[in-house]
Amino acid sequence: MRYLRGWRDVVRFTRGLGRKKHIAVSAVTHLELFVGAHPQEDYGTRKLLSRFQTIPVDADIGRRAGQLIRQQRVKGRALSIPDGIIAATALQHGLRLVTFNPRDFDLPGLQLYPLDLLP
Repeated sequence: MRYLRGWRDVVRFTRGLGRKKHIAVSAVTHLELFVGAHPQEDYGTRKLLSRFQTIPVDADIGRRAGQLIRQQRVKGRALSIPDGIIAATALQHGLRLVTFNPRDFDLPGLQLYPLDLLP
């Protein structure tokens, strides 16, 4: 949403991603962006998401997400279902997860690219 709403550093970072080779988003990211978008942002949201490969949720990602959520619960920590799926997608495909919320994704083996320091 920060991109669609013109946050300069986020726009610059996102445009720079277009020069990378393998940039992908989880299908869950589509859901989250459309839920948060204002109706007049639907076109911009579709245009933004068209820049990235979309990784569907399959049985392996579902299994891995369930395991991650369960492991966090045992530790007394909450990992939401959407965040579990996004994390499992990144782990399953060996991708670095770009996030404004790195504390939500403090998981073993998950490589993060935290954006929480952007203004």
